[in-house]
Amino acid sequence: MSATVSLQQLTDQLQALESQAAAEISTASTAAELEELRVGLLGKKGRLSGVLGAMGKLPGDERPLIGQRANVLKEQVQALLGERLTAVKSAAMAERLAGETIDVTAACSFTPPGHRHPLISTIEEIVDIFAGLGYRVSEGPEIESDYYNFTALNIPEHHPARDMQDTFYLGDSQLLRTHTSPVQIRYLENNPPPVRVIAPGRVYRRDAVDATHSPVFHQVEVLAIDEGLDFSHLRGTVTAFLQQFFGDLPVRFRASYFPFTEPSAEVDVQWRGRWLEVMGCGMVDPAVLTGMGLDPERWSGFAAGLGVERFCMVRHGIDDIRRLYTSDLRFLEQF
Repeated sequence: MSATVSLQQLTDQLQALESQAAAEISTASTAAELEELRVGLLGKKGRLSGVLGAMGKLPGDERPLIGQRANVLKEQVQALLGERLTAVKSAAMAERLAGETIDVTAACSFTPPGHRHPLISTIEEIVDIFAGLGYRVSEGPEIESDYYNFTALNIPEHHPARDMQDTFYLGDSQLLRTHTSPVQIRYLENNPPPVRVIAPGRVYRRDAVDATHSPVFHQVEVLAIDEGLDFSHLRGTVTAFLQQFFGDLPVRFRASYFPFTEPSAEVDVQWRGRWLEVMGCGMVDPAVLTGMGLDPERWSGFAAGLGVERFCMVRHGIDDIRRLYTSDLRFLEQF
């Protein structure tokens, strides 16, 4: 015969199970432990099911009492499991946040990747084109002497051309160079012809700041000295360079004047429907060659010079030279 079970016994078992469940749930520290407790308490083979399995041995009028008590216990256990799971997840998140705390007041150690300033990239492109034509690159000091900046270039003291290149003087004979032509003189002193050299660099003049003028700007000067060079070589070189830089555009030469070249010319390109002046050039004046100890009967040459800012502004459609010097990232990040 099967053992008999009383209503009181099942009630006591449910009461004990309630106490055990509350204690075990309160000590669980992970979501996995809570899931294991849920299955062990409320699953098909769980402890609550074991108590309910004995309910069939009770008289018919007592079974609803045990069933009602079991449902209350089941709801209590589910509520305790939910509360504890929320607490466990909150504790885990708090621990993770504490371990990953970032001091927002600390200095940033990340340096975003940069890129070439539009002036630098323009200079590099110009240098690449002339390097492809066989020219070397030479650089010189930005603080020059009066001799290299003016006198050696056929611009003696009190010459009217000095007024066009008024600069910043650092003493009686020291000044901030007004062009990179002094680099060509220095190069010729140490390198006998034939020579083909370009001189990129920063130059200074006492110009009022406006949309097209700046007291600080960049130039690239070109010099070729060899036997038998004439204006056709100058024209071919300049045209090849300009069409390489701007594209296959019409180029024209207009007579002009520079103290260190004779004859001299201004060069225009037809850009977007209008003629635009972009550089100056000319054959090296024999007086400059003589001053360098070269025989103008044997040697001849040509020179050209351009403003990098002008080329950069034309290429990118920049309307104000000052934008190139404000360090405004909203502007610079476009290039």
